Amino acid sequence: MSFFKKMLASVGVGAAKVNTELHTTEVMPGGILSGIVYIQGGDVIQEIDRIYLLIKTNYIRESNDRKVKETAVVAKYLLTDGFTLQPGAKLEKNFQFDLPQNLPITLHRADVWVETGLDISSAVDPSDRDRIHVVPSREMNIVLEAIDILGFKLREVTNDYAPRLGGNLPFVQEFEFVPTSKFRGYLDELEVLFYPMGDSLELLLQIDRRARGLRGMLSEAMGTDETYVRLQLHKTQLERGAHSVAQDLENIISEHLG
Repeated sequence: MSFFKKMLASVGVGAAKVNTELHTTEVMPGGILSGIVYIQGGDVIQEIDRIYLLIKTNYIRESNDRKVKETAVVAKYLLTDGFTLQPGAKLEKNFQFDLPQNLPITLHRADVWVETGLDISSAVDPSDRDRIHVVPSREMNIVLEAIDILGFKLREVTNDYAPRLGGNLPFVQEFEFVPTSKFRGYLDELEVLFYPMGDSLELLLQIDRRARGLRGMLSEAMGTDETYVRLQLHKTQLERGAHSVAQDLENIISEHLG
């Protein structure tokens, strides 16, 4: 093989290619991701260090009063170790992996994708990107329905930089709701973070009270109009259904209207 072709392959011309076909593009946190990776050899022999899958998403980080979009790796899976890829060779690799329970939901502007890559020494690494639609788990759906029962409307879903709250991730996914009935006039908004824990679910609630009277205006000015509450919803509580969870949430919110 000519030196010229090797040089071209090193910058991606006539080099190996990778393509992934997912069995389904709709998944849920803690579910299964499966599919097939197709590898097409290029014009020259290439040493593949490994094939991997990355689950990625974007989040917003504030820097110098500006909002900057960053990319985070939510999960990484190794498909193969190193091997030699012959020119023109066609290979297939089946895969099936468990997705992390804290996989972000793809609502509003939240975006999640699978990136497949080949690590090739001294060459441009080819990659393939496939978007996936992440739907709420059964446990999350129960809570979302409960919040809806209480008359809250989902206003925004964002991935925000918060390494202290994100666990193994540099961000948290924040669900922001506004009251439309019962708590209208009492709350500006309700923000909810979900922390899946197997069959149970932990919630971090930010209850943002509306300023009412002089005391309320002073609280808002001093930033004391917000209350954070952690709520652990065990399997037995969730099995009672959305109306029961709505009652639990209503009691907690009412306690902190102050």
